[in-house]
Amino acid sequence: MNITVYLGARTGNEPVFRETALEVGKWIAKAGHRLIYGGSEVGLMGVLANAVMEGGGEVIGVEPQFFIDDGFLHEGITRTIPTETMAERRLLMMEMGDAFIALPGGVGTLDEISEVIVMATLEKHSKPCILYNKNGYYNLLRDMFDRMTEYDFMTKEARSRITFADTLEDIQRAAAGGS
Repeated sequence: MNITVYLGARTGNEPVFRETALEVGKWIAKAGHRLIYGGSEVGLMGVLANAVMEGGGEVIGVEPQFFIDDGFLHEGITRTIPTETMAERRLLMMEMGDAFIALPGGVGTLDEISEVIVMATLEKHSKPCILYNKNGYYNLLRDMFDRMTEYDFMTKEARSRITFADTLEDIQRAAAGGS
């Protein structure tokens, strides 16, 4: 399975974020899945890619040329697919993924997983959309989606397509098609 992961190009200020990236990377490799991610060697992105590779897994990075030119490319990954724009990157990562996971990250992470969620809620794909809510990182976003549903800006069916996972076991179950 191709697991597309969106996550920070920074490590954040809590050790649990790094531990989360390591945990997910080890699982991807051990389960024989392939990582699709943004291609960078910095931050949580680098931690995740390294964990997958150390476990013998395959890593495909999809990275805009301007990030490559700025020196962010992870040279050790299995394959790099350069793009011209962020929009092209988002589209390729979505097309390649069989399941999508957002780990802690910033506005880029939120931008990328949001597009995947929009397409899921519009029934343009039925692939799992998972936000790893380790230590409550995505609590406010979960509450916002619940509020959208409460005020009838999102249907309950559309809301059910978004999984907030508190543990790796929750992620594994959701990625396999359960909720």
